[in-house]
Amino acid sequence: MAQQQAQQRQDRTIQADGHLHGVVVGCQREDGCWLLIRRSATVAAPLRVCFPGGGVDGAETQSETVVREMQEELGAVVKPLNRVWHLVSQIHSLTLWGWHADLESGEVSANPDEVAEVLWLSPEQVRSHPDIMPGTENFLAALESQSG
Repeated sequence: MAQQQAQQRQDRTIQADGHLHGVVVGCQREDGCWLLIRRSATVAAPLRVCFPGGGVDGAETQSETVVREMQEELGAVVKPLNRVWHLVSQIHSLTLWGWHADLESGEVSANPDEVAEVLWLSPEQVRSHPDIMPGTENFLAALESQSG
């Protein structure tokens, strides 16, 4: 498993700062629930619950990454609205940006290679979910401060 995760890291673009760059995406329904996923068993942080997203490829912009990753993971068409959050992890050589986006396609369909389950969770459910990825609540707080 560790070797598989190391290979996944090698396949991603290391940026000029020596970090992997990625995005996470927050899409909210009219009822206030947020779109989250349970990661597949074959990706890094297997079976953890988090917002969808992924790595920036090459010279791709963050908004291009938002659109591509949502299409790849969920077959979803989104419109990136604004960047609301930023995290730099020295432990994992990872830099993440959190984006708020509108879900323009009505339905989402999990790509089983990347996503085990699609979840629509209230903010309270996100904060209390036993399988939530560490740090998710910080991105949620940033989303909430922008959307309401």
